[in-house]
Amino acid sequence: MMTLIVAIGAQNAFVLRQGLLRQEVAKVVAVCAVSDAVLVAVGVAGFGAVVRRWPSVITVAAIAGGIFLLGYGFLAARRVFRPSAMTVSPDGGSGRPVLTALALTWLNPHVYLDTLVLLGSIAAGRWLFGVGAVAASVTWFVALGFGARLLSPVFAKPRAWRVLDGLVAAVMIGLGVALIAGS
Repeated sequence: MMTLIVAIGAQNAFVLRQGLLRQEVAKVVAVCAVSDAVLVAVGVAGFGAVVRRWPSVITVAAIAGGIFLLGYGFLAARRVFRPSAMTVSPDGGSGRPVLTALALTWLNPHVYLDTLVLLGSIAAGRWLFGVGAVAASVTWFVALGFGARLLSPVFAKPRAWRVLDGLVAAVMIGLGVALIAGS
């Protein structure tokens, strides 16, 4: 189960980035953890059966999510060519990180495939399994968001941001293309 949560994706990359920047980390972690909890609960409650009945839902989600991931990937690629040293600022800003976390969670088809379809088919009706999945998710997001500060010295250099953004761009663009091509 933990492998579904820890897998590299847009949501985890964003939580890491916010943790490194120390911007609205608690809010971003809370959005991701609560969203995962809701999605796991819906999956355990049997959403997989709905998807099996209307498989076109997956196709539409894959295409929309692929387009979204391509956009996010291209933004990361653009940052590769405009690197800057990490700027540490206190929590509580514009609210944009929270909106981005919501978008990266709720517009991301991998989140649905992992929590609703895959987890839902494994854990359908097994609520204790679902509680464990939620606990793993919360633990991961807290560790990723608040543990990122340990990497701050590394990311004080623009080159480190270039490497991170380059990896994020490659993963997001690759996932976006794969989703669209596989639809």
